[in-house]
Amino acid sequence: MFLYYKAPEPRPGDDRTTDLIRWAAFTCVLVPVVLLWYGASLAGAAGTALGLAAVTAVCRVLLRRSERCAVRLLADEPAPEAHHRGHRQRTGTGSRRGGRHSGGNSPVG
Repeated sequence: MFLYYKAPEPRPGDDRTTDLIRWAAFTCVLVPVVLLWYGASLAGAAGTALGLAAVTAVCRVLLRRSERCAVRLLADEPAPEAHHRGHRQRTGTGSRRGGRHSGGNSPVG
């Protein structure tokens, strides 16, 4: 007898960034509740909630912006070449790899 697990179909908008933001929003609520539970003042817990909410909002904006930039860069990237040279093959006559090389017999200085 075999049991098969079928992963749920991804919904539009579901991605790692969305999950991360959801967890951050959850902690924005959880942390002040825990602070109140352990005897912190209401003003301190509210200030913590506002600070966490502000940090979460800024992180969300930055994450979405980086996603848009990454998509744009991938769209602008040319297709890879059909023939790829190995890393040990030279690309042209007299090509040199790495290190410092002076040009011909000129003094190094």
